[in-house]
Amino acid sequence: MELWQQSLQQSVTTPQTLAERFAIDPAALEAVVARYPMRITPHYLSLIQEPGDPIWRQCVPDPAELDDEDSLVDPLAEEALSPVPGIVHRYPDRVLFLVSGTCATYCRFCTRKRKVGCPSMRVSFNDVLDGITYIQRTPQVRDVILSGGDPLMMSDLLIKDILERLRAIPHVEIIRIGTRVPVTLPERITENLCALLRRFHPLYVNTHFNHPTEITPESAEACRRLADAGVVLGNQTVLLRGVNDDPAVMTELLRGLLKIRVRPYYLHQMDLVRGTGHFRTGVATGIAILEALRGRVSGLAIPHYVIDLPGGKGKVPVSPDYVERVGQELLIRTPAGEQVRFPDTES
Repeated sequence: MELWQQSLQQSVTTPQTLAERFAIDPAALEAVVARYPMRITPHYLSLIQEPGDPIWRQCVPDPAELDDEDSLVDPLAEEALSPVPGIVHRYPDRVLFLVSGTCATYCRFCTRKRKVGCPSMRVSFNDVLDGITYIQRTPQVRDVILSGGDPLMMSDLLIKDILERLRAIPHVEIIRIGTRVPVTLPERITENLCALLRRFHPLYVNTHFNHPTEITPESAEACRRLADAGVVLGNQTVLLRGVNDDPAVMTELLRGLLKIRVRPYYLHQMDLVRGTGHFRTGVATGIAILEALRGRVSGLAIPHYVIDLPGGKGKVPVSPDYVERVGQELLIRTPAGEQVRFPDTES
């Protein structure tokens, strides 16, 4: 058994275990965990300085998750855009390929909160083969994004098999991997894994740092190994209330990412996911943060601020060309010219 697999076995998965380390009432979290599973790796748990801090908020269940019944279970309409299990085909030239149903640590703000870590997201090898067959039969697909769950939770052997099958498809030009393990389980980024990934360029990895505390010697080493293997690294940050909704925090995060060879890519406005309303900020908060960054950090460090529209209509940049305020809502014009209303009130 590898070190990263041993770490997974030592993860905190119950409120009772969490209460052995922190002065909390585990009973208050039982109902939350029964609906939305919990797992916190030893590495990520070690980053918590006190209950309620930015790391705690991201990984420890909160009763507020059960109070948010007005938001959408599947706000991006992934189920409706899924021609076969595991494939989400939203844009003509690319697909999201959900190859794993689990993560090293379950983020409390996850856009797939409805099923990640749950029995409904068990991914079989037949599901993976069906997804690859769909890609083979759909020649307009040139870009495949492996996601889940977290693709790097799979064994090296399975990752190799999937990448070999995708690289054998002539019209697949680009493969991307979305993963948070450099942040939550950095020991997973082994030299063997990096040697494997090196064989399948062009290969891009988008990881997910949300707070400067997450940039540790271990996560920096994980990113160094990937970069030295020729993997192009990007980062997708979600704007989260009480975590990074502050210009100083975001500045430190973005500068820190460049130091570890990770290019900030997206800053996401929180999706309208049921169980995550307590993380939501107003769009004005994100705009103010970007304005504070201009002239204070390199242009390399400034991400695209986007809203992923409900109904599977895709990502739209937050700019006057696309977004207009109408009362307590935003009127957003999609690239196709359609107008979509988006609620802009904090929960």
